[in-house]
This record gives sequence, C-alpha cells and structure tokens, in this order.
Amino acid sequence: MDVRNTIDQSPITSLQVVVIGLCFFINMLDGMDVLAISLAAPVLSQDWQIPATQLGRVFSAALFGMALGSIFLAPLADLIGRRKLIMLCLSVITVGMIATAFARTVPQLYGLRFVTGLGVGGILASMATMAAEFSPRRRRNLVVTFVQAGYPVGAAVLGIVVVEGNMLPSFGWPSVFLLAGILTAAVLPMVALWMPESLEFLLKRQPPGALESVNKILQRMGHDTIEELPALPDTGETRGGVAALGSGVASLFSTEHRRSTLLLWVAFFMAFGTLYFLLSWVPQLGRNAGLPLDRAIYASVVLNLSAFLGMVSLGYLADRFGLKRIIIAWLGLAAVLMWGFQAFASPLMIMVAIGLIGFTMEGGFIGIYVAAARIYPTLIRNTGVGWAIGAGRTGAIIGPIFAGWLVAQGLGMGESFRIFAIPLVLAAAAIFLLRARELLPDKR
Repeated sequence: MDVRNTIDQSPITSLQVVVIGLCFFINMLDGMDVLAISLAAPVLSQDWQIPATQLGRVFSAALFGMALGSIFLAPLADLIGRRKLIMLCLSVITVGMIATAFARTVPQLYGLRFVTGLGVGGILASMATMAAEFSPRRRRNLVVTFVQAGYPVGAAVLGIVVVEGNMLPSFGWPSVFLLAGILTAAVLPMVALWMPESLEFLLKRQPPGALESVNKILQRMGHDTIEELPALPDTGETRGGVAALGSGVASLFSTEHRRSTLLLWVAFFMAFGTLYFLLSWVPQLGRNAGLPLDRAIYASVVLNLSAFLGMVSLGYLADRFGLKRIIIAWLGLAAVLMWGFQAFASPLMIMVAIGLIGFTMEGGFIGIYVAAARIYPTLIRNTGVGWAIGAGRTGAIIGPIFAGWLVAQGLGMGESFRIFAIPLVLAAAAIFLLRARELLPDKR
C-alpha cells in the first residue's frame, strides 16, 4: 500500500483533525509567547524607564533565539522525529516564559526572551511540516495556512484577555508572561497523549519500532495496515546520526534546490523584517501617537485578527489560483497600504488600515511558509523550512532594532510604515523568481 497516496485519496479522519487542531493550538501559544513582550512593553518601558533603542533590543532578543532555534533545533526533527522535538521545545518555552515573569533587570529580560525564542524557533517548522504531512494534497495549502494562522490568533486572544481582564493595571506586566507560560505548560500532556509521530518521517527515516508505529497510526485513521516498510536506498540522507543531518543541510544547496533555497531565504528575510516591526512596535507607536493604553493594545488585536483572515483566505485561494500568484498579490497590496498609511488620519481609519495591512501582509507572509513546506522533499523538509526561517529571522531581529532607531529619531507611524513597505516589494520579487511546479494550481 502506498501510504501517501492513501492519505491523499481518502477523506480526512478524526486523527488528522486532532493533529491539525493541536498544531493550530500550539501555534496560538507561540503567538502568545512571542508577542507577550509587545503587549507588556507600554507598561514595562514606563516602569523601568527603558529608552526606545534598548526596547528594540529587548524585542529582538526572542527573535535572535528564534533564528538560532530554527537553524539548530528545527533540523533535529528530521533526525529524532517531529513529536519528540515538539515536546522538547514546549518544555523550553514554558521555562522561559514563566521565568520572565520574575525578571528584575533588562539583561535578565534579554536572556529569558532569548531562551523562549530558542524553543519557539525550534517548534515552528515542525508545525508546518506536521500539518503538511498529515493533510491530503488537495487540501494542503489550506491546512498549512490554517495551522500557521494560529500564531496571530494567539496574539489577538492574549491582547483581548489583557485588556478585558484589566491585567496590566491590576497585576502588572509579569502577569502577561505568567499566563502565557502556564497555558504552554498545559499543552504538553495533550501532545504526549494525542499527537502521533509523522507517518512520512517513520516511513522515510525508519527508526526502531517504525513498522509497529506506522500500523498503529494507520489503524487509528481507519486504513489497512502494512506488512513491511518500503525499502530505502542506502544513502547518507536515510542513515541516522549527525551525518544524516549534515547531508540534509548540504542538500539545500544541491543543484536541484540551491536556487529555491536562496530565493526563499531572501523572501523570508524581507517579510520577517516588516512583520516583526509591525508585531513589536504597533502598540508602542500607537501609545506614542497619543492613543489610550487599551486602544493601543487593540490596534495589535486588530492587526492579528485580520492576519488570521488573510492567512486562511490565502490558503483557500492558493488551492484554486496557485500559491505563487496569491503570495505576490497579498505582499504587493500590503506594500501599497503601508506606503499610503499617512493618508489615514482618524483613529477609525487608522484601525481599518492596520486591519487591511494585517490581512494582506501576514496572509502573504504565511504563504512563504507553505511554499517552503511544499518545495522540499520529506527527508530534508524540516531542515529546509527550519533553515529558511532561521535565515529569514535575521530580518526579524534587525526590523525591531531598526524601528527603535527610527522612533528615537522622531519618526511616527506613517513614516515608519512607508520605510518598511520596501522590504515587502523585495519579498514579492523573490517569490516571483521562484520556479517551482509545487506552487502552481493543483490540477489533479
């Protein structure tokens, strides 16, 4: 039996729904964990008298950790399995978040945000990979974008809870980190009980006990079992150990994948820079512009809720018109909106503009994740996605720091938005240059 073909041709089962739902929920928690600092920043910066340039570095500490986690932790999923890495990273995130609530100095914030970022960077690629590997081909774009859309939903939910629960005035900025950390800890037993290992990992890597694990998963999905595992070629990629990991990284720059790898890195770098400028600085810029604290936080909520809608719409439309076209269209529209942001004067129109930017910017951005998950084959998929995210996260690190410098020079929201529209155009150009049939409409 061809397991992959069976999944592609069969209806989605309850087990697949559980796995996809868990991946979505974990991404929600990751959104809470990373963006908690943005929600806490207006109060934290005032309590500790943190200047804008130093606040930008605090924002980027987690992003630096995420970059290293994507490069050095995410590829381990191609060696030890997706499930084990997910549980490891959730443990790291839990420790980092809860400890941040007890930080008393800025250097402690740097270190603990870095640790949290390591875990988040290691886990994000596995969410995209697991969603792709447990979904039928005909729904893969939609499923992966839905899962990744959990990230802004988590950030938006946390923002609503913080405002409506009056958390910052009542309990102070540490309560934001404590809440997100406890929720992250709560998902660990859910993963242990309900999330199986990836079938494609078990079939292609074949660790000890793989046949038994594959048949248990197939039975849970209501499919026939198999009598033996498929034969594998004796190559460096299929053998275990560090050699396999190094071979996977080297494969990213093979003749077949080099062009796609470099273009994906450029697209991620540019899009990450603008994305994390928005995610990190919108509440603080709104506060600087004179908005009340709750309105400034709600600007972030609007950004993230509209991002969820943009991501899901991208997945739906990509299945019909092709992933490449929709990514380019969404990033291009976001660039136009950011360039013309100064034309929106009233508070209501500013919220509308932020919503439209979130819809198009994060919708197009998440399409780059889907592109990476589709371009690379199973044995190097987590490595390819992880390294692309890691390379791109250098843009995420630079973006908030550069924005902090712009704010220190006296630039407001409009001028800053116009500057950060430029990387979006460059990201769209990189996707335009990709030549990959996996990004075209699925005709089957």
